[in-house]
Amino acid sequence: MIIHQLSVFLENKSGRLTEVLETLGSENIRITALSVADTSEFGILRMIVSDPVRAKEVLKSRSFTVNLTEVISIMAPSEAKYYAKVLKILSDLDNSIEYTYAFSLGEKSVIILRCSNTEEAIRALKEHELELIKASDLYKL
Repeated sequence: MIIHQLSVFLENKSGRLTEVLETLGSENIRITALSVADTSEFGILRMIVSDPVRAKEVLKSRSFTVNLTEVISIMAPSEAKYYAKVLKILSDLDNSIEYTYAFSLGEKSVIILRCSNTEEAIRALKEHELELIKASDLYKL
């Protein structure tokens, strides 16, 4: 149930995001989800990709600072109350959400979460019968 997400440190200068995407594209690596958090000086690019290990190697070979980060993913109806339900389950456990992002697939949404305690989050979400997505399934979306 653990997903390996690519986290790339980028200087905040024109063309850096393009370089990352062109590099991955040249290796036929598919992107399922992408999020950018930035400040005036740098950004963190977070991506779910079809082959995270290979993507990391390729980007490192091009001098990008890149890590694999463990996240979890849940499939839920595309309504705010379901996203809120997921967050409430975790906050009731004092399991902090470091960050989250989501994308829609029609009537459903895929929610990506980075939690302070990943294993505890997986157990709690399973106990509440939420639909966790396996890495192999998410990488194929």
